Amino acid sequence: MNRRDARMLARYNAWANKLIFEAVAGLPEGEAVKPRQSLFKNMVHMLNHNYVIDRIFQAHFEGREHGYAARNTPDHPPLGELWRAQQEIDAWYIEKYDAMRDAELKGVVRFSFVGGGEGAMTRGEMLLHVVNHTSYHRGFVAEMFYQVPARPPTTDLPVFLRDASPQLE
Repeated sequence: MNRRDARMLARYNAWANKLIFEAVAGLPEGEAVKPRQSLFKNMVHMLNHNYVIDRIFQAHFEGREHGYAARNTPDHPPLGELWRAQQEIDAWYIEKYDAMRDAELKGVVRFSFVGGGEGAMTRGEMLLHVVNHTSYHRGFVAEMFYQVPARPPTTDLPVFLRDASPQLE
């Protein structure tokens, strides 16, 4: 991975998170926390899982303990509070990857998985994982929109590149 791609992916992830959080906030009262047929209890709990994973990989990146015993918390904060926290972590990823040079992206970080076992990834691979993981679970939230029924936002990368026109050089 190179610096330009890393900068683009960090911005894409923040943009897509903004769209999904705004769409969830715009749903009729109670829909965001309504129990759904899902691994995670509801839309907000699914978004909380994404946030927890972002924080876990932030800690791996920084070489410190993250303090999580699982890949999600038993409950989730209110949507507004979670959105503020998600914006902070998204800004952290943008700032870190903006400052990183190509050679640093290839640096390997060793860590312990929450479920046990040891891992090692380059900083570029870590970002790619965070973006892929978040995209995957935003898809679960999008599927839950159809149960409302409502139409989810389009958070595809080509739409980001068209609509956001990020300046990456």
